[in-house]
Amino acid sequence: MRSAKIINRALYLCRVKIAVNTRLLLKDRLEGIGHFTAEIFKGLVLEHPEVEWYFIFDRAYDETFVFSENVKPIVLFPPTRHPVLWHIWFQWSLPRFLRKEKIDLFISPDGMIPLWGKTANLSVIHDLNYEHQPKNLDPVAGGYMRYFYPKFANKSKRLATVSKFCKDDLAKTYAIDEAKIDVIPNGYGEHFKPLASFEKKQVREGIAHGKPYFIYLGALNPRKNLEGLMEAFELYRNEGGICKLLIVGEKMRWTNQIEKAYQNNAFQDEIHFTGRLSDVDLARVLASAEALCLVSHFEGFGIPILEAFAAETPVICSDNTAMPEVAGDAALLVDSNSAISIKEAMLQIESQDLQAVLIRKGKVQLQKYSWEQSWNCMWESIQKCLPNG
Repeated sequence: MRSAKIINRALYLCRVKIAVNTRLLLKDRLEGIGHFTAEIFKGLVLEHPEVEWYFIFDRAYDETFVFSENVKPIVLFPPTRHPVLWHIWFQWSLPRFLRKEKIDLFISPDGMIPLWGKTANLSVIHDLNYEHQPKNLDPVAGGYMRYFYPKFANKSKRLATVSKFCKDDLAKTYAIDEAKIDVIPNGYGEHFKPLASFEKKQVREGIAHGKPYFIYLGALNPRKNLEGLMEAFELYRNEGGICKLLIVGEKMRWTNQIEKAYQNNAFQDEIHFTGRLSDVDLARVLASAEALCLVSHFEGFGIPILEAFAAETPVICSDNTAMPEVAGDAALLVDSNSAISIKEAMLQIESQDLQAVLIRKGKVQLQKYSWEQSWNCMWESIQKCLPNG
């Protein structure tokens, strides 16, 4: 009996300690990186009870994010609401905690890591938009990222990103060996699914006075090309298009240019901003749309493309960055810098025959992605970081 207790104690002391930056797990406010963090680590902590997981928050957390008994939630000061506070949290509070608790590996889904200390780091950099399109970001935040992210990338034991496009971009932009970079793609929520015709009719009655509509999903900021989308929508309506335009998401960086594009649009009354929707409402509104329009100037992945495939909603997306990789041949690809190109796709996608073809291809493309596949990719990357695999 006593020997068994000694063995169990020894096994406990040998447990791997993995800390995760979970500061973007915010109840009812999950954006892309937050969803990535929640879905992947919800799977991993349940799949790997032998690991002692530390979830590191920067403010009071919601208990729903403590996914298992082998998760220890930790709150470190200060709340990271400004780049100066990012620096204090990551370069002062966090490394001291990692050293004190003798953490074996620190994983940062938003790419930021301590630049000192002996703890191994796995940094996830989702895209390099801040390098290629600096005008699309807040100047202070963008400047911080352009200065520190190359340092984070080189300090990390391994890097991960969400697409082959981003892997190639990281390797080229930061002169990093591709062998150091793993691809951990996004997945999609199981609540995204098709609706019956009568359900779609009910949704359209409630949100668009019964009319068909195009939908945009995501944060509202310059790189999402909302100006180009609204300009294309005006051209589309001028050529006899009947759909409305639904823009779903919160204002992340609302500029004068976006406001002007909306105020000067001849069909302003046909453009409806919903703000953030609940997961249930979002899934129903997407499934009832004529098509998703994701015509961004830059995407490291493009999760709404997968969500639309799952909801059996046709997709129009840009032909740049990672979007062609994610969409495959299951979407109409457009030039994000050409309102005419976007308008032509809007007119084309009204064809029921074309919609049926795209929906069928979307189902095939969707088989390449799931959150389970994603967390398995993350686990493979973690194993490469640990001394004994």
